[in-house]
Amino acid sequence: MNEPKRTALIYDFDGTLARGNLQETSFIPNIGMTKEDFWSEVKERTQHHDADEILVYMHLMLDKARERGIQVTVDDLRRHGKEAPLFPGLADKSWFDRINAHAAERGLLLEHYIVSSGIHEMIEGCAISDAFRQIFASKFIYTDGVAAWPGVGINYTTKTQYLFRINKGIDNHWDNVSINNYMPENERPIPFDRMIFLGDGDTDIPTMKMLTHKGGHSVAVYDPDRTDRDLKKIHKLISDGRVEFVAPADYEENSQIDIIVKGILGRIARKNGYRPSE
Repeated sequence: MNEPKRTALIYDFDGTLARGNLQETSFIPNIGMTKEDFWSEVKERTQHHDADEILVYMHLMLDKARERGIQVTVDDLRRHGKEAPLFPGLADKSWFDRINAHAAERGLLLEHYIVSSGIHEMIEGCAISDAFRQIFASKFIYTDGVAAWPGVGINYTTKTQYLFRINKGIDNHWDNVSINNYMPENERPIPFDRMIFLGDGDTDIPTMKMLTHKGGHSVAVYDPDRTDRDLKKIHKLISDGRVEFVAPADYEENSQIDIIVKGILGRIARKNGYRPSE
């Protein structure tokens, strides 16, 4: 029997697996700010310092916490992550069990990954964190157990490098030698055409575009409660050719996204030799 083909289902987190930005659920209220004021100050500081927006928001989290005498630790961030408002079908992990089984029946070994500009430690604290082989997300450096400075900031374009890390089997942020070394396509653990990316918005556009160009599969998901302005962004992803499919962020059985992902897995399986018995 042929060895199952490693296949990756890669997700953004905020707006894709959970509503809104994870920082907004409890961390930002805890430092005495509204989400509107927090992100407005991020924009202002980013422009004033001509800086990277992800690093600025991470620094502002620490800055505002210090002003209120709050120490930001790994455990604190994980506790905030427990409040993640996950979309339907995720909290009980039935989505992962169902999709894994569907893939396995077709000769695929499905692995789940996060590639997110959100906070790694918060995502670690959510109910589904152990469903992922690796969580690639922005993270802090700690001094004596307290967050001191941003250690990793994943922005619009740096997200794309993590597709190559998954492609080459590199499960860390730091190994820049292996990521740049030549590796023949047929030796890479997970080819791009065995990748599916699920994302919801602007920060995912370069990733979606690159993966689609490489023969992979991109799906835009959206919160059914989104505004007309947000939905127009989804329309643009389709018209610009960034994604193949669009679906509401509902991960229940027989939902649109369930049907789409199963269909893509079937397409990948057929390309790799699977033939249904009927």
